[in-house]
Amino acid sequence: MKFFQEFKDFAVKGNMMDMAIGIIIGAAFNKVIDVLVKKILMPPLSLLSSGINLQDKKLVLRDKEVGVSGDLIHEEVAIGYGEFFEVMVDFFIIGLTIFIVVKFMNRLKERAQDPTDQTVKTPKDIELLTHISDLMEEQNSLLKGNRGEKDV
Repeated sequence: MKFFQEFKDFAVKGNMMDMAIGIIIGAAFNKVIDVLVKKILMPPLSLLSSGINLQDKKLVLRDKEVGVSGDLIHEEVAIGYGEFFEVMVDFFIIGLTIFIVVKFMNRLKERAQDPTDQTVKTPKDIELLTHISDLMEEQNSLLKGNRGEKDV
């Protein structure tokens, strides 16, 4: 019973929804990066390398062997280094993009938490806490002032 209660708490708090949204956005982001690499970045790289399609580049260890009757005796055994290169380019672009997004989000977060920055509106709860803190300091100074008069 405790397990189901913990799961319910987990789901209700929004953690599951946050994860689901992150996974969905991540899948869509993966498609964007895939097209960016295969349709935008790789063609110029291929052009620079004399029109070589990198995805087809491989080191053949054993050629495909076909019998006299046309049936396949052995599959081709090859190391696909061209495809590996494309995956590494994908990884680099994804890593760079995520770095830029996180850097941008951190900059926004720092800016939002900077009390001297007047261009960012302070959240209502922070304003209230600041006001309460100011009132408590004022009350403490009044109490200290009253104690000083009684001691005299």
